[in-house]
Amino acid sequence: MIGLAFVGGWRRVLLLGYGAVTLLVNAAPGQAETLRLLALGDSLTAGYGLAADQGFAPQLERALRAQGLDVRVINGGVSGDTSAGGLARLDWALADKPHAAIVELGANDGLRGLDPARMQDNLDAIVGRLKGRGVKVLLAGMLAPPNLGREYGDAFLAAYRQVAARHGVLLYPFFLDGVAGQARLNQKDGLHPTAEGVTVIVERIAPSVARLLKDDGGKR
Repeated sequence: MIGLAFVGGWRRVLLLGYGAVTLLVNAAPGQAETLRLLALGDSLTAGYGLAADQGFAPQLERALRAQGLDVRVINGGVSGDTSAGGLARLDWALADKPHAAIVELGANDGLRGLDPARMQDNLDAIVGRLKGRGVKVLLAGMLAPPNLGREYGDAFLAAYRQVAARHGVLLYPFFLDGVAGQARLNQKDGLHPTAEGVTVIVERIAPSVARLLKDDGGKR
């Protein structure tokens, strides 16, 4: 009986010791933190009309992880949102305390023919507040519908350039590059990308996002 108790006692000690080592390893100081990347946008970010795992956020996360980046992409897309809507919910979107953010807003401003100057003010406020929180930013641009005329289109495009230049953030000129106008890459409405279309978007924007995250280094 004594021998069995002795052996059992050592088993408990060994198990407790293993648990202590595990706790020490898990709590090791300096352990890299998973980067949190906020994708703040409209239906193009939200994944309108797509399966949950085929939207922009999940596809981008998989692509970045395939490059060896430990990152979680937070889907901050709300269908129908304008730049004003994005600004209004920014504090809520920051609840997860992201290290970096992609700002993809303005498509609905253009579809509604809203004033590009007002859109610029909204984007300026969004980027400024993100930077004020120590969040690195990639601003994704959009093109205005051609039926609104050249003057409107030029002012619309310039808004993104001016905001990016003012705040010194990365600018990805056109979020739908390679997808806009390609019927096979868009849903029946001609506005929202299919899963394959999102894959093209991710393939093209991923290098810029990786650059953003690597520059960030996981610190705020």
